[in-house]
Parts: sequence; structure tokens; C-alpha cells
Amino acid sequence: MGVPREADESPVGAVGRVTVPIPPDGPGEVLVPVRGGSEAFAAWADRPIARHALVMVVEHTSARSVVVVPFPES
Repeated sequence: MGVPREADESPVGAVGRVTVPIPPDGPGEVLVPVRGGSEAFAAWADRPIARHALVMVVEHTSARSVVVVPFPES
């Protein structure tokens, strides 16, 4: 008891905001609400996403990296 479950710590499914634009060939950065606060993650996407856009995390690739899609996904 008192130990966070894996699902509680995962950003997958969370909606965040792009803070550094995501280019087509590299990571940008997103701010995602997790663990009762907000954390910055390096973010990858299959297409460019502009700063301030809302995104949903679809994959957690490492401790500080995620894959995102635009939210709502179009």
C-alpha cells in the first residue's frame, strides 16, 4: 500500500500542451499532467505540431520521451 501503481505514473492517455514545436525530423517538448503536477517530456510525432497545440500521449518510449498525436486526433 502507498506505492503508486504503474498506470498512475504513466503519461499515456494524458492530454498535454506543446511547449517547443515538434518538427517532422526530431523531438519537440510537451508539458503533461502526471503524478499530481506537470512534467516536460521530449515529444515525437508522425507530423509537425505547432507550439501551444493540445496533444494526447499515445506511447511512453523512455523515462523522459513520449509519442503524441494532435488532440482531438483528426
